[in-house]
Amino acid sequence: MIHITLPDGSQREYPGPVTVGEVAASIGAGLAKAALAGKVGGKVVDTSYTVTADASLSIITAKDPEGLDVIRHSTAHLLAYAVKELFPEAQVTIGPVIENGFFYDFSYKRPFTPEDLAAIEKRMTELAAKDEPVTRRVLPRDEAVAYFKGQGEHYKAEIIAGIPSNEDVSLYREGGFEDLCRGPHVPGTGKLKFFKLMKVAGAYWRGDHRNEMLQRIYGTAWATKDDLQQYLTMLEEAEKRDHRKLGRELDLFHIDDHAPGVVFWHPKGWTLWQEVEQYMRRVYRDNGYQEVKGPQLLDKTLWEKTGHWDKYRENMFTTESEKREYALKPMNCPGHILIFKQGIKSYRDLPLRYGEFGQCHRNEPTGGLHGIMRVRGFTQDDGHIFCTEEHILPECTQYTALLQRVYKDFGFHNIIYKVATRPAQRIGSDESWDKAEHALMESLRASGCDFEIVPGDGAFYGPKIEYTLKDAIGRQWQCGTMQVDFSMPERLDAEYVGEDGARHRPVMLHRAIVGSMERFIGILIEQHAGALPAWLAPVQVAVLNITDSQADYARELVKTLKNQGLRVSLDLRNEKITYKIREHSMQKLPYILVVGDKEKAAGAVAVRARGNQDLGVMSVDAFLQRIAQDIHNKS
Repeated sequence: MIHITLPDGSQREYPGPVTVGEVAASIGAGLAKAALAGKVGGKVVDTSYTVTADASLSIITAKDPEGLDVIRHSTAHLLAYAVKELFPEAQVTIGPVIENGFFYDFSYKRPFTPEDLAAIEKRMTELAAKDEPVTRRVLPRDEAVAYFKGQGEHYKAEIIAGIPSNEDVSLYREGGFEDLCRGPHVPGTGKLKFFKLMKVAGAYWRGDHRNEMLQRIYGTAWATKDDLQQYLTMLEEAEKRDHRKLGRELDLFHIDDHAPGVVFWHPKGWTLWQEVEQYMRRVYRDNGYQEVKGPQLLDKTLWEKTGHWDKYRENMFTTESEKREYALKPMNCPGHILIFKQGIKSYRDLPLRYGEFGQCHRNEPTGGLHGIMRVRGFTQDDGHIFCTEEHILPECTQYTALLQRVYKDFGFHNIIYKVATRPAQRIGSDESWDKAEHALMESLRASGCDFEIVPGDGAFYGPKIEYTLKDAIGRQWQCGTMQVDFSMPERLDAEYVGEDGARHRPVMLHRAIVGSMERFIGILIEQHAGALPAWLAPVQVAVLNITDSQADYARELVKTLKNQGLRVSLDLRNEKITYKIREHSMQKLPYILVVGDKEKAAGAVAVRARGNQDLGVMSVDAFLQRIAQDIHNKS
């Protein structure tokens, strides 16, 4: 007899080996119909998987996160199936699940067109409607290589040839199409109903620019029609909020081919940058950080000591002078240790907090660059805390509370917390790892934060907290981090004199709140759809006259506003007032002040707030109070 333990703790007994699908059917016809896969002993498997011994089992449906992955993976195969039906000469390569969907890479003699994409999606719908069963078989590696070579699928044969010769490989078939895959897959193509192909892009075979450029078709797939429509609506909204588009329209910045991956900040964009930087500088000052500044170029030998030269060399920009090799720093940490090492440090000096707006460079591939979100030259609001193990818990607790206040000020109220714990390959004692992981988790509990544990995802030198923002349209942005590091102080010989008079290694806490300033500003632009709150807006107020007779009053008004510290623009052009209002409204300014003869005579202003709100006429003092309140409240 075989005993199956279900998620609710109940058990079912079967006379012999039983498939996941048969267990689902024995529970109920509704569950059998909804079943996409199963989880046996923690492993996700096909519904055709046979359980041969006592085991725990849960049936996976479209309501489960694993079910959505199965749908997307299966839809990638459905895409390849449709492409082979319509374009038999196309060769299939790889097709993994990615965030919100999937992609599949193809080798074909000509570029796929938008018309091709529409035809492929139509064919996918037709194939799904046939509800063909998806079946699995296993072949020895060499037999599988020969099989795909015989099919003319040389890329698949090359992939399989890289598998050890003593291993078997699994293949999945649906109708006339068979593909290499570990699985699992849905039991039939009829389970795949809600999908859409998004775009075609180029991708080098195996990610190597020396290889053939393949065509990558991206798609998305969801469990329900509503989920798909909600995602597509979000994409439409995201396109409206695209920081690259808004950056041009609002004259904030541009990227130039003369400096790929580096940002040219325009006056208004640099004003926004400075508002963010000066705010963060106040955060440093008010929370016990000493601001420092390290050099851009550091000798190769330092990067060898830290391990970056071996592990990160290909992402570093290097140069040579007088037969010495240097690298532009990809991170600020080693420089802060060198500052810490100047002079003797005592336990009384700890915790010692350094902060830096440190400019870093990383040689990101061209295909990975994305506006100001992913660049080669960026500035971090970087901070490092040198402390003892006893300091880890209170420092992390204070940091989380600080980070929450900062994110709230920038308009983010939904934060996701994750603790990444020790990986298999690590340094340091289990005792120190226990203490660090416990401190990170306790700091989040003390801050009232629910968190997810991500086993094995910590750095080799220590665990970390990842702080992820959820924006106005539901997208997630991992920005903040707190990492515990036992390694780098050891590698660079940092030490302090303890209460016992002996030399000790400090613990190094790596922390960033906004992370890359460039990326965070891009996120801010998209969060607010370019309509930045008054305290951040590069131009907070525009003053517009109706006729030349109010020009002097408008100039005096601008002077008054600037004396109050406001960022003001003056528009005295000989244009219709409706035209000027419309033009400044498109710049998403918080306030537009219109002055005509009545306002001039009364020493007042006609106030229009963003969103085409007519607030009527008010005194200059009343307006100053209003905008001062906006700025104070960061609203």
